[in-house]
Amino acid sequence: MEPNVEAHIAALAESKHRPVWFESDDMLEPLPPLNGDATCELLIIGGGFTGLWAALQAKERMPDLNIILVEQTFVGDGASGRNGGFLSSSLTHGETNGDYHFPGEAEQLYELGQQNMKEFIETLERYNIDAEYEAVGSTSVATNDAMVAQLRKEYEASKAAGDDVVWFDRDDMRRQVNSPTYLAGVWWRDGQDGVVHPAKLCWGLKKTILSLGVRIFEGTPVNNIAEDGDGMRSTCDSGNVHSGKILMATNAFPGLLPQMRRQVIPVWDYQIATEPLNDEQLASIGWGESRHALSNAANMFHYYRITKDNRITWGGGGSICYYYGSRTDQSVADDPARFKRLAREFLETFPQLEGVKFTNRWSGIIASSTRFCVVPGVTFNGRVSWAIGYTGLGVGATRFGARMGLELLGYQPSEVLDMVFIKRRAMSWFPEPLRWIGVTLTRHALSKADANGGKRGLWLKILDFFHMGFAC
Repeated sequence: MEPNVEAHIAALAESKHRPVWFESDDMLEPLPPLNGDATCELLIIGGGFTGLWAALQAKERMPDLNIILVEQTFVGDGASGRNGGFLSSSLTHGETNGDYHFPGEAEQLYELGQQNMKEFIETLERYNIDAEYEAVGSTSVATNDAMVAQLRKEYEASKAAGDDVVWFDRDDMRRQVNSPTYLAGVWWRDGQDGVVHPAKLCWGLKKTILSLGVRIFEGTPVNNIAEDGDGMRSTCDSGNVHSGKILMATNAFPGLLPQMRRQVIPVWDYQIATEPLNDEQLASIGWGESRHALSNAANMFHYYRITKDNRITWGGGGSICYYYGSRTDQSVADDPARFKRLAREFLETFPQLEGVKFTNRWSGIIASSTRFCVVPGVTFNGRVSWAIGYTGLGVGATRFGARMGLELLGYQPSEVLDMVFIKRRAMSWFPEPLRWIGVTLTRHALSKADANGGKRGLWLKILDFFHMGFAC
């Protein structure tokens, strides 16, 4: 059935502007801000996934290390608590991207990704972190003939490589998840990929590092860092932190160093979540049985999943946007037009759910790098490092990014520091207005290609030649 043209607006009418992940009773109260001066060996700036994983791995490697973590708002408030919770073992945003940027390292990067994911899951078990992990793999669906051909090609390649992958024709896919828009699907079900509750992951890591002796100050923005003798001084609103070394884990938010600001751009992404579905609604889509983690094979793709309490979270698509000047302020966080578009596209995919209510709407910032995966770096003679720019695939990769940041600071460095993946500098984004023009042209060209059955125009072909076709 066709959705009522006003149904998506009515479905959003009573939604609150707050991530659905923050509705949990497990949400932790923020800790007090820094008040006065403090001293430590390692200061971690940023209380998202990268910063939390860095603190935990540092304590596991060096239990006596004196560590402070500061966060400008509260732990998990940034992208780490606002994403879809999709967990992928890839460190390079896919094999094709990795092969181009890091030639000769595909096998090593694959093994490192698998090892990282194994240790990720083992950490959850070791510290009893209930992040609602589900090992459901990943499933991509086709909604036009071009996508069917693309997915079939990917399926054949994965099958030939020995991956545990399943092909669904139209009827099979609709038996898995019932949408009249589906024409085919591929389920990658090997490994430990799946979904988590991203905010619970943050809170679980926070409680764990506190128990290991890490000091955390929330509501503590850092305004400046500078050399201080043989160490570093970080100036905050209400005091200073004197440290031997600093790991910057600010991701999409403006870095304190010019080279960090040039390496990533903030791309806004918007999401909505339904109320918990009842038995009849679940039966109408059949998704409650399979619990696939879904995305469609478009350029401007949607990603969506079932939560533990049977809500559907829905994000991405044409609502993704870069704002001129690399804006990260909250004035663009609650854009009604973008949420209405998401709701309309949701009901086009699942018209049988007309009448369902969306309880939550929210947005977050993706840190996109020109190489479309994490960018590590180090400066101040090895006293300051960073790992930023996961380009929308950071839930799992942030753990490895944290490892890179620690090793670049000299904390138990390993042979990974000799890899092109670590040593090659990412190309900087162009300054404005070229940055905005280029990203906006690309976004519109990707949307046009989706509308034309996947046919890519001249602009995208040029970007493809330089392996820059995924600007946002």
